[in-house]
Amino acid sequence: MPKVTQEYIDKKCESIVDAAYRVCLRKPVQMVSIMDVINEAGLSQGAIYRYYSNLDEILSDMVTKMRRDYNIIDRLNELTIEIPVPFEEVTYQVCEVLGEATETHLMDIQKINFDLGVLAINEPERMAKIMKRLEGSGNNEFLATVIMPRLAMAAVRQGCKMAGDPVEIGQYLGAAYTGIEKFCILGACYDPGNADAKVEPRNLFRTYAKTIIMLFGGKTDE
Repeated sequence: MPKVTQEYIDKKCESIVDAAYRVCLRKPVQMVSIMDVINEAGLSQGAIYRYYSNLDEILSDMVTKMRRDYNIIDRLNELTIEIPVPFEEVTYQVCEVLGEATETHLMDIQKINFDLGVLAINEPERMAKIMKRLEGSGNNEFLATVIMPRLAMAAVRQGCKMAGDPVEIGQYLGAAYTGIEKFCILGACYDPGNADAKVEPRNLFRTYAKTIIMLFGGKTDE
């Protein structure tokens, strides 16, 4: 019997994860079953269990792959958040990246991320197990723990004064960011019943940039 290489195993796992991803694009994550993935992958039930013990292990690897495909961390890191560049200018650049990424992935990765959020609410213990196996950090975490503090420090160095308690401002901006994402996803993927509503992530994130600038004590371009 020929030896099974790690490359062979990795390719099989990748094909299973890709099958799960395609299923999750069509169905809410909570409604996806292991048999859905088996049928999509074109494998036997015994074959798929050679590589994964259960559906949640597959979903965990799927989310890890989504993080790699939807990685804006490198792009955000490239932005200069130092004097003499005004922090207002960098804030607009950061939000431009956010708007572009959201718009590009509304119908795929963002849709699945929304479904995972619903899963976390309804089955928190299950979602915790899925998250435990994840590799790498997500965009939201990086934005909250790295980029926002950098912008705040840049604003302070520029002589700006925050319009309130920094912790409360941070919590508000986190909630606003999540709200924009949810609004865009619902409008694009889950018919809100308003045919005239047009989802424009870039415009929303430009307004988000202005909100950050004003709360951090800076001046908008208007």
